[in-house]
Amino acid sequence: MTRDHVAVVVVGAGPCGIGCVRELHRLGAASPDRVLVLEAADHPGGLGASVVDQAGFTWDRGGHVVFSHHGEFDRLLLDVLGDEVLHHDRSSWVLADGAWVPYPFQNNLHRLGPEGARECLVGMIEAAGSRPAQPAAGHGVGGDGAGDGAGAGEPSFAAWIQATFGPGVARRFLTPYNTKVWATDPADMGAGWIAERVSVTDWRTVLANTLARRDDLAWGPNNRFTFPAVGGTGEIWARAAAPLAPLIRYGVPVERVHAGERWVEAGGGRTSFDHLVTTMPLDLLVARTVDAPDEVREAAAMLVHNTVHVVGVGVEAPLVDDRSWLYFPDPEVPFYRATNFAKYAPANVPGADTARYSSWMCEVASSATHPRTLDHIGPDVVDALRHTGLVPPDAPIASLHVEELPYAYPVPTRGRDAALAVVQPWLDARGIYARGRFGTWRYEIGNMDHAVKMGIDVARRIVSGTAEELV
Repeated sequence: MTRDHVAVVVVGAGPCGIGCVRELHRLGAASPDRVLVLEAADHPGGLGASVVDQAGFTWDRGGHVVFSHHGEFDRLLLDVLGDEVLHHDRSSWVLADGAWVPYPFQNNLHRLGPEGARECLVGMIEAAGSRPAQPAAGHGVGGDGAGDGAGAGEPSFAAWIQATFGPGVARRFLTPYNTKVWATDPADMGAGWIAERVSVTDWRTVLANTLARRDDLAWGPNNRFTFPAVGGTGEIWARAAAPLAPLIRYGVPVERVHAGERWVEAGGGRTSFDHLVTTMPLDLLVARTVDAPDEVREAAAMLVHNTVHVVGVGVEAPLVDDRSWLYFPDPEVPFYRATNFAKYAPANVPGADTARYSSWMCEVASSATHPRTLDHIGPDVVDALRHTGLVPPDAPIASLHVEELPYAYPVPTRGRDAALAVVQPWLDARGIYARGRFGTWRYEIGNMDHAVKMGIDVARRIVSGTAEELV
């Protein structure tokens, strides 16, 4: 049974929830009689968890690399892993028009054939005269919205791609790739989320690189990244959660919440709270909040997400590919991204034997508007890996692991910010703080370091009234 009353209930033992409880503990406010953590899964980590399959291959729940904008996350990583990490320079490529192009695609057009490079360059030059200003990041928790429910005043992502890069880059990479990863038409997405997610490069730089046939590889915050030496990304959260075990109840999903009376029902019991920090998907939270008014329910119902199936392919062939991860805009390839997981850490394959094994972790997205037939997803992925040259034609498959992530990415639709402007202030005013990737429903602050920072910030707000920095 849950306890009758605690000061803080935390829903979710993923990066945000763990960050919050660790900070409450640091502040002396996390005794078992004051804090209760409810986790629906039987393990910590959320989307940052990892699994070891029956053949001994380790897989993450999607493509994760460790890089940081926030010192709080850096300190957590050092605390739980110390020097048990590996460091990598990013080597990321796009397969487009039959050519491997370094990421970012639009910075490295010289890798295309002459006609493809010419079309992309001409499009970028012609678009430059009418290029829109870089969109501001979408409104945060408690923001004042972005026009009406259709996202009035904000350009669509599709229109922004065309106006910024021209038709060549749009057609060859950005439009088909983003349609695959989001399982959403870019015309239905806003452009206010892009910030550091999409490289906007002056055409003069691209032209100079093309003429010199020079690669531009350094863009972005993850051009150098860290990865746990053992255990996958989930090792971070398993170690961080271990000292908090007396506070965490695993396998206990939230069933109902009453915002006005401040109680939560889970595991057959009811617990009242002073504060609720929740990382569960915002639409599910509102659906389970019994006293949420109609306008809040209607706004939450506007929020869109995709589903991702992670397909891990363990191969009985040596690790020879030195690249990190690869992008596939081609609609005929089922996955949008393939991660060279044995490259991240030898321990991700059985016995850390990369002279015998390699492994590819592939992601296939779907949604209500862009469903996929999943009956043969494993074999289809293996066939595509062989067809694209990542797996040798005759290499035996040692493992095929498929895992579904029902909530993978919160889609930044054009109506998202208007919906959040209704839902978040209503919750916040009642001591309910929805944070993390799916609590805020903001992909642009959806990395692990952002989640930890949000958890720490809300803990400080609860204890001392300190204003949150990342909202």
